[in-house]
Amino acid sequence: MSAFSLIISIVPHDRGEKLTKAAVAAGCGGGTVLMGRALAKSNLGAILGTGETTKDLIYMVVDSEKKSAIMSAILDSAKNEKTDFGCLFTLAVDSTLKAGIVSGKAESSDSKGEEKMNENTKSSDMITVIVNKGYADDVMFAARKAGATGGTVINARGTAREDDAKFFGMHIVPEKDMLIIVVESGKKEAVLSAIKEVKCLKEPGMGIAFSSPVTDFELLGKKK
Repeated sequence: MSAFSLIISIVPHDRGEKLTKAAVAAGCGGGTVLMGRALAKSNLGAILGTGETTKDLIYMVVDSEKKSAIMSAILDSAKNEKTDFGCLFTLAVDSTLKAGIVSGKAESSDSKGEEKMNENTKSSDMITVIVNKGYADDVMFAARKAGATGGTVINARGTAREDDAKFFGMHIVPEKDMLIIVVESGKKEAVLSAIKEVKCLKEPGMGIAFSSPVTDFELLGKKK
């Protein structure tokens, strides 16, 4: 088991601070908040221009031994929020660099607590798609048809290469959309197959997609 875990929470914009305060009180060293755009859960909603909202994405790298306690604190802080207030999931982290020291894999003594938290959790995967700006909606349209129910877009930019176009001697770095989709593991292959047929991912340099197994997935807010 990895010595560290990345906890990712997605909640309405300007509500991320509530979660980070609870996480810090439970032993988290801090986090990073990104602003994203949640896409409509249905293709009809996307066509009608409804269902999109602004989101906070909170990234927190924590000791795996503290993960269960921190996740419990986050869940507790959101228990009185509306149903489907947001979601929380984790990814394994192989190594970290902090204050010049690299830490790697280690066995966690909290494995029993992690197993208990995972008992009622379905296996999931996070699919990340990075495409030139403006194409995330096309990718999401295809993903929904294959079973995905929603995604979150973060604005990003590419890095310059020697053969990139230049303007007055400066590299022109294209803006990017980074689309994050969490799906049940059984739907992952269908979603990836649908995504690869999107025109913007068939041309070299236009985009990339990859998946990572999610080790925990929890909905935030009141339980139905």
